[in-house]
Amino acid sequence: MAMNWKNMQKALDRDVVLERLGLERRTPTGDFFTGLGLFSVGVLVGAGLGLMFAPKRGEDMRSALNEAWRNRGRGSPDYQRDLGVEGGVSPATGGGH
Repeated sequence: MAMNWKNMQKALDRDVVLERLGLERRTPTGDFFTGLGLFSVGVLVGAGLGLMFAPKRGEDMRSALNEAWRNRGRGSPDYQRDLGVEGGVSPATGGGH
């Protein structure tokens, strides 16, 4: 049997070759969600390490996190003003300069 283009194309079909090699076909969507999952895990691990090695004591960090959680619905300018020195601006001196 002579090997013409159509026979060659059937013999080299991607799915057939992958099946013969025992491999599976990967989709770009699957790769995207795998990457997104790994990125999310990295973000969570990084945030946890950042909290663990923060320069504050554990009690201070927990109280700051609890306060931030309670005030999450407040407007940004009010929250920054109430934070004071931790937010970079001292409410007592109006900027500290």
